[in-house]
Amino acid sequence: MSGEHMQIGEVAARTELSLRTIRHYEETGLVIPSARSQGGFRLYTEADVARLMVIRRMKPLGFTLDEMRELLTATDRLDSGAELSASEREQLLGRLRDFEEAAQRRVADLRTQLARAEEFAATLRERLPQGTNA
Repeated sequence: MSGEHMQIGEVAARTELSLRTIRHYEETGLVIPSARSQGGFRLYTEADVARLMVIRRMKPLGFTLDEMRELLTATDRLDSGAELSASEREQLLGRLRDFEEAAQRRVADLRTQLARAEEFAATLRERLPQGTNA
């Protein structure tokens, strides 16, 4: 990883997460800042930002913090460059597959919810006098 470090404010702007949320993820051990500045400020790397983006994408799909941690642990292990036994590698990929299938199911559920919301909005629109929604 490059040696570029960002303070929490820049990370918040990049990820569109609040400072409070980022600190909460640190407290729960999901994303620990890679370094501290001389003044004790948290310093984040691109890898930290990438982890926060994973969490940001998982949260609206209803994944728990524990599930996020499990996924990040699995991807860390796969990306670590460590020698993995065939069985461990297969187990980690199996977990990733489970998460991918869960995400696909949640996407399908959201599509259904969206379709219902659109139908509802359309029925309300039909009841309103035309020309008022200019």
